Amino acid sequence: MSESLRTVVLFAATMTTGLMAGLFYAYSVSVMPGLAASDDRTFVVAMRRINIAIQNGLFLLAFGGSALLTLAAALLHLGEPQTPPLVAAFVTYALALVLTFSVNIPLNNALDKVDEAAPAAEHALARQRFERRWVRWNVARTFVHLAAFAFMIWALMV
Repeated sequence: MSESLRTVVLFAATMTTGLMAGLFYAYSVSVMPGLAASDDRTFVVAMRRINIAIQNGLFLLAFGGSALLTLAAALLHLGEPQTPPLVAAFVTYALALVLTFSVNIPLNNALDKVDEAAPAAEHALARQRFERRWVRWNVARTFVHLAAFAFMIWALMV
């Protein structure tokens, strides 16, 4: 395998992992604190629209690409000093995916079922069921993504 290909894959895996860590960090420090100051209906409607908007090719490229590129980088560097941090990055990123698919996405899906024109009490209940748990697990997956990104940086440095 050419050294150039191995380097490009490692760099791309690091970049996409960094993009995902940054995305979840941005939610943790700006999006969710900003929405926390809004009324219940605004919160529900805004989160529903964000959940729709984020389902786009660029997001999916980084979201899925990070795992695939990290796995590819690990396979391309088997038996080399980069192997341990790349395996660690893949495992931590996989953990982030587990959190996302088992907690955050189901919460998003439940919120998507709330009618935007529903009475205020329904928005309040939906927010109560969603916000605290979603934020808590988003902070957790932020740290997991940051760990994966740190492992990727380590792999670049060795």
